[in-house]
Formats: sequence, structure tokens, C-alpha cells
Amino acid sequence: MDTFSAAVMLFLIMDPLGNLPIFASILRHIEPKKRRRVLIRELLFALGIMLLFLFAGEAILNFLNLKSESVSIAGGIILFLIAIRMIFPQPGGVVGLAAGEEPFIVPMAIPLMAGPSVLAALILLAHTDSSRMMDWTVALLAAWGASAVILMFYKVFTKALGEKGLTAVERLMGMVLVMISVQMFLDGIASYMAHLGQAAQ
Repeated sequence: MDTFSAAVMLFLIMDPLGNLPIFASILRHIEPKKRRRVLIRELLFALGIMLLFLFAGEAILNFLNLKSESVSIAGGIILFLIAIRMIFPQPGGVVGLAAGEEPFIVPMAIPLMAGPSVLAALILLAHTDSSRMMDWTVALLAAWGASAVILMFYKVFTKALGEKGLTAVERLMGMVLVMISVQMFLDGIASYMAHLGQAAQ
């Protein structure tokens, strides 16, 4: 996977357009003067957590003695399930906070921005090729930056796209993520079969 593909994958998993209504609902109950400061703080918290998992991911997998094939297959399955939920959203309300209460890390940084799926994808990238950590860092910063811009201007995007537009874009992202997840799954299977063939020889 090249840097651009990794950035697109991470951006799709972060799903900033899908998070727009939730972020807007949370920020609505905060004083207007504090909204931008709170949003920037939570985005920076999310970035720090994601960088931590990116650089500690290889050590975690080595400790658990996991092979790259199993991580790729598992990652593909997880991404596929996430994509299905994006295409066919499940009923459920947004994460509630008391009126005027400022979010702190939860729920905006975790799990909305740096959710389990993003953290798992970062561990997968680190394990796939640990010699390309700079590429993965650039991909993460690009995906985070694009997501941050969308979320910082959540009012503009919400008005421009409307509720139906946001739903349509999110489902389109889900379709792209389905294809990425299937490719990850097939790559893992192909690598596993190749290793079996080499072992048999």
C-alpha cells in the first residue's frame, strides 16, 4: 500500500462527514466562544493517541506473536463490517452530554475520531512495513488534517450538503471502504497461501 492509499483508507475510516452531525450536536450545548477551542483540543488529543498506536503497534504485535497475514485478514474483516454499517446505518442516538458540559477526550477524541477501527488500521500499517514509518506518519497526518478541516467547518458542510447529502456521501465512502477491505482480505489470503507453498517445498 502506498502513502496516498493509506491516507485515503484512514480518512474513510475516520469518517468525518459521518461524524459531522454528532460533533454538531455535542458542540451545540457549549458556549459559542469555547466551541473552536474545545474542537481543536479534542482533535489534537485524537492525533496524539493515533500517533502513539502507530509507533507502538509493531511492539504490540511482536509481543502477541501475530503474523502479518493474520493481521491483514482480520483488518480486512473489521473494515468490511465498518463499511457495511456506513452503507446501512444502525439506529441509535448520538452520545449524550449534559447541557453545557465540555467533552474531554471522550467521546469526541475517542471513539469518534480515534476509534478502535482507526487504531487497528494503524497497527496493521506499522506491522505491514515497519521500515516505512515516515510514510505512514505522513498518511496519518494527511487523513487527520483533511478530517480536521471538515470538522472545523462543520457548519459550512452541514448547510452545503444537507442531511440527505451527508448520508449519500457517507454511503459512498462505505462502498469505497468495502473494496479496500476486500483487497486487504485477499492480500492476506494470498500471502498465507504463498507461505504455505514455500513451507511445502
